[in-house]
This record gives sequence, C-alpha cells and structure tokens, in this order.
Amino acid sequence: MHERSAWHVSGFPVVLIHALITLAGVLLLLFYPPLGILLLVPAAVGLLGYVVVQPNESRVLIFLGKYTGTIRRSGFFWANPLALKKRVSLRVRNFNSGKLKVNDAKGNPIEIGAVVVWRVVDSAKALFDVDDYEEFVAIQSETAIRALASSYPYDSHDDQVPSLRGIPEEVAEAMKRQAQERLQVAGVEIMEARISHLAYAQEIAQAMLRRQQAEAIIAAREKIVQGAVGMVEMAIAHFEDQQLVKLDEERKAAMVNNLMVALVAERDTQPVINTGTLYS
Repeated sequence: MHERSAWHVSGFPVVLIHALITLAGVLLLLFYPPLGILLLVPAAVGLLGYVVVQPNESRVLIFLGKYTGTIRRSGFFWANPLALKKRVSLRVRNFNSGKLKVNDAKGNPIEIGAVVVWRVVDSAKALFDVDDYEEFVAIQSETAIRALASSYPYDSHDDQVPSLRGIPEEVAEAMKRQAQERLQVAGVEIMEARISHLAYAQEIAQAMLRRQQAEAIIAAREKIVQGAVGMVEMAIAHFEDQQLVKLDEERKAAMVNNLMVALVAERDTQPVINTGTLYS
C-alpha cells in the first residue's frame, strides 16, 4: 500500500453550484415536486463531499472499502461525498519512552529513556499496513531502545570500546537507524532519536559507582606508569648518550627504582643527599 493523490476540486465553486441546484430544487418542489425531490436528494448527499484540510494534515478517502487516495493540500475542497474521509496528522510528534529497565552489553541492569521525533510520510501505510500507527510507533521505538542498550556497555575507560556514555552521537544515530528500520512499514519517518535518561538501576547504583571509581583509578594508574616508564627510559638513554655517568647494571637498576618511586608515588618524595661517592 502506497499513498497516492485523491481526486478533489476546490470547494468554493462547488458551493455556488450547490446553492443554485438547491434553489432550483426548492422552486421545483413548489410547482413540480417529483423533479424538485430529484434535485434536492443529490444536493443533500453532496453536502458530505466538503472537506477542510488544515496545514500539515491529510485526509484519506475510502470508498466502499477501497482506498481511493489522499488529500494533502491544505484548504477547502470537495471530493467524493460517499467516501469516508479519515484525518491523518502529518505534523512532527515526540515519543517519550520514559525510563526502561534493561541490561547493557555487560549484563548490568540500567535505566534508559529516549525521545524519538517522528512524523507520518505515507498516510496509506499508516492507516492500512498497521492496526494503530501511534501505538506501533511507541512499541517499536521501545524495542529499538532496548536492543540498542543491550548492544553497548554503560561505560568504558577504554577508548577503543564504545559505550552508551562515551559516544552519545553515534548511539543516537544507531538508535534512529534501528527505529527507522522497524517503522518503515508504517509509513513513518524518524527525524531524531536521543537518550534522555541513562543511569544504573537503583539496586546496583552504589556498587557500580564504586566499581567505576576503581576502574578510573586503575586506568589513571596505567597512564601514570606508562608515562613514568617512558621518562625513565629517556633519562637513562640521555645519560648513556652524553656519557655523563657510567652505570653498571646494579646502579642502573637502583636508579630506575628511585625514578619510578619519585614519579609514581602519590605523595611528594623526600630527597636523600649522598655526600660521598656514587658507590658509597
């Protein structure tokens, strides 16, 4: 089922013709009733053909159970008076999923909510291919949100691992794409989809907060150690290249130990001044 334009004409000239037929029918009713009734009956039926279409709105015409087309233009029109004229809004609408409780890619229970911005682009599909397109949008949007949440971890300290918190733009695009795939059958276009709420579930919130803090500390320590090792390597290479001091393996190990302690320690180190020789 695809949308097509329905036959319709401007309603203003039809009003004038309708008024003339009605007037003629009333006059003939006084002098020749059968002919007057013959004019007044179709005139009365013709009143059902008038339709007003507001901006960003459409009217779907159904005649004897068959889809005959859609009026998309805004204005005052006259169409088939015997056809049903169902209103379908083409305006942009929001769907707020509220808070959904799902498991992320690591199995942690999280709360996630999203706002989906959508509109109808094919009124025929919206009315005839699904039972209730507004309910269909709500259910399929929630399904897309749940599927997306289970595909990513809530958070990650590894830049190579995408997460719901780490890549909000990519997550929003993936959510929009998944929702569009599900709602294509209903003639709906997804304009935007974004996460509006994201948090760990209450029963594990405190535990996950401590876990996040521990992971953050470990990640910071890794960076510090990597930087310290690089600085020690540079220092030893500089001494050897400049031949400032000749160090055997034992003294080199002691120097590495002292530098690592000074660079990695959380508190300021206390220097010890050696007044003798390097080997005393």
